[in-house]
Amino acid sequence: MSISWIARQAGLLFVGVSGGGLVAAGVFAFITILGLVPRLAARTHTASQIKRYENWIVLGAFFGNLVNLFRVPLFGGIVFLTVWGLCSGVFVGCLVMSLAETLDTIPTINRRIRLSVGIQYVIAGIGLGKTVGSLVYFFYNIAA
Repeated sequence: MSISWIARQAGLLFVGVSGGGLVAAGVFAFITILGLVPRLAARTHTASQIKRYENWIVLGAFFGNLVNLFRVPLFGGIVFLTVWGLCSGVFVGCLVMSLAETLDTIPTINRRIRLSVGIQYVIAGIGLGKTVGSLVYFFYNIAA
């Protein structure tokens, strides 16, 4: 092993960890901006358990990434798959409903910034950006 190989591996490790940290920070910022955890706690009348909700979300993301990164085989058969699917569906449903409630604020923001013409271009730009990002992701096979 040469020094250049070790330096290259250290550089790759740094870039990978930094990129993963940025993506995770973005996801958690998105969840925080939507107010998913406080809304969930308010709806279920379990406000005293907010720290527990936050810890489970972080632990779930951490262990989910480990399973995905190291290709850990999961056991438990159809029962585990059913529980996993149910929990994932509940989380995604809560996230979507929080996003839908947040989107109700677009008319208010529109009035406050006095954007009288062009909101359709802002929305189209967001959609186009998402589309181009997805195409680049799949075209260059970034997932593999």
